[in-house]
Amino acid sequence: MDGEVTPIAVRAATDARSERELLARARLHVELTATLSGSLNLRRTVLRLLDLITPSIADWAVLALVDNSGGVVLHGGHDQAFTTALSRVVIEGTGMDRVLRSGQDELLHVAVELDSTDGLDTMIPHRRLRDEAAGLRPADVLSLALTTRGTTIGALVMVRGAGRGFPDLDVELAGVIAAQASIALDSARLYEERGRVASVLQASLRPPDLPLVPGARVSARFRPADERMDIAGDFYDIHGSGDDWLLVLGDVCGKGVEAAVLTGRARQSIRTAAYFDRRPSVVLAALNHVLCEVHSSRFVTVVCARFRPAADGLSAEVDVSVAGHPAPILVRADGTVDQVEVAGIVAGVIADASYTDVRVTMRSGDTMLMFTDGVDEARGSDGFYGMERLLALLPSYAGAGPMALCEAVEQDVVEYLDGRAHDDIALLAVSCGT
Repeated sequence: MDGEVTPIAVRAATDARSERELLARARLHVELTATLSGSLNLRRTVLRLLDLITPSIADWAVLALVDNSGGVVLHGGHDQAFTTALSRVVIEGTGMDRVLRSGQDELLHVAVELDSTDGLDTMIPHRRLRDEAAGLRPADVLSLALTTRGTTIGALVMVRGAGRGFPDLDVELAGVIAAQASIALDSARLYEERGRVASVLQASLRPPDLPLVPGARVSARFRPADERMDIAGDFYDIHGSGDDWLLVLGDVCGKGVEAAVLTGRARQSIRTAAYFDRRPSVVLAALNHVLCEVHSSRFVTVVCARFRPAADGLSAEVDVSVAGHPAPILVRADGTVDQVEVAGIVAGVIADASYTDVRVTMRSGDTMLMFTDGVDEARGSDGFYGMERLLALLPSYAGAGPMALCEAVEQDVVEYLDGRAHDDIALLAVSCGT
């Protein structure tokens, strides 16, 4: 009959709506999986999560992540980029605290007739965010524990306005989202924490500031490899006083924590050895002896130069010894470039290895450049950067001083790489005269 809605028509419309909702949930699930799995940046992961769930799942949402102090960092609200930290004291005894401690989800039904924030107070312990949520005159507040690897790392609080509560199916979907978000957030946080640890360890392998060397100018550059999670073993050091200084540049074979530990041991062994005998060949022999005693599968390459400026500052005697490392390059003030003819076996392989000192005289304006293999073995479209290219570059910077020389070499290598991945690049240069 025209104009009459039959029970069959109602059932068909209901089935169609249910099917559309199921499809929408399935699409959201797929989109969420694809989006969250593609980032190891914590902030980006947080923003993507909040962007995905509002407004499709919730009218408003805030994410709480537990920090190292036991407090939480809140993200979201109307401004998804909003972030604030709350101390442990502030959240203690609240509903959010209960979710974080128990790892159990909670669904609160908040009265819509009253202008009250009761119920919101306990799940949103921040006034500005709580006022935002109250402005929706909320019906339901769903707080989901974010648990991964047996630990609750945070809570996802979602709010739906009046008349749009959380039916069972949506609660179930929200639980799936929370489980995936937990893994993604935990992975991103671990990745960032590991990066911070690597940076701290890496920084500890080099002196924070170069000392002032009478009668000389020194400069250093260090560019870490693109793979920042792998701690490389490039290091440099300068120590001494008065008219007797030791300059050291080295590279530990391999990467990672083991390489960092060996690098620290190498630096300290060199310093200790130099305290008793400052001849580079003796220092390297002592380092080799120490490393061989460790029975490590890794070895170390080092160039060690003892720099002794004359009293008038117009010249310096430099004794150079190497252990499996590229010999330093002398850039004379007149543009002549020579690589010091010195060689020696890597340290940490043969217990009774000995090393040789080669003496060179530097005049005012001369610069000695030491470098790691991140320079000559940088790989561009035409293969390795190579020594020929480096030797051809340096005459243009004769007399320019150590800082300009290091910057020029680094820049030229980076341009040669043209965006390709590279190993650590470390440079240390000393010029005679001030």
